[in-house]
Amino acid sequence: MVAQKFVVDLNKPLVFQVGHLGEAYDEWVHDPIVSKEGPRFFQNGFLELFTRTAWWVIPTVWVPVASWFISNSVKSGLPSLDVALLVFLGIFVWTLAEYTLHRFLFHVKTKSYWGNTLHYLLHGCHHKHPMDSYRLVFPPVAAAILALPIWNLVKLICTPSVAPAVFGGILLGYVMYDCTHYYLHHGQPKSDVPKSLKKYHLNHHYRLQNYGFGITPPLWDKVFGTVPPPQSKGDAKRR
Repeated sequence: MVAQKFVVDLNKPLVFQVGHLGEAYDEWVHDPIVSKEGPRFFQNGFLELFTRTAWWVIPTVWVPVASWFISNSVKSGLPSLDVALLVFLGIFVWTLAEYTLHRFLFHVKTKSYWGNTLHYLLHGCHHKHPMDSYRLVFPPVAAAILALPIWNLVKLICTPSVAPAVFGGILLGYVMYDCTHYYLHHGQPKSDVPKSLKKYHLNHHYRLQNYGFGITPPLWDKVFGTVPPPQSKGDAKRR
């Protein structure tokens, strides 16, 4: 097939190239380039600006938004303890949403031109260039697009006074996720728990991309059977 012979030129903007890879895209995108220098996505400088996000933008934008939602539940007359419990419930719900999105949306298999292009923008770029610090956290505009249907679902399930606190908790869970994700790539943990989380996540990038979808907790990997199998001695030697 012609698509299998297509060679991506890393010195040119990538977004509109990757679609031409066809079925070869999945193998290409999971062969990481370990460099802190990120690629250019678009020729247009204005579009390129929206593809780059510093990690600190996430708490700066979303913590006030989450606080506003939570305050609406407080203003509705719910007791403070109830609001706090609902926020923790929202954080817990986020961990499942995080796993579900990562496994079933971010790792969907594509081979069409637009399927490959959209996947690369959504998550493929992170697997191809895992150390690109400005393409690691989610741009606020993209996060807002994903958040809108989640908010609508929460409103459908919960009462008007409960929904804001739950959704605020989900947003706080998201902030924890993205900041943790950044730290696991660029931080240098000293204690055992963050060291273990970093090893667990980098294993997802560099060894077994179809396992280890949990980032803030590995809980749902254990529930759904996607904990990475132990590395064999043969694997270690090949590395």
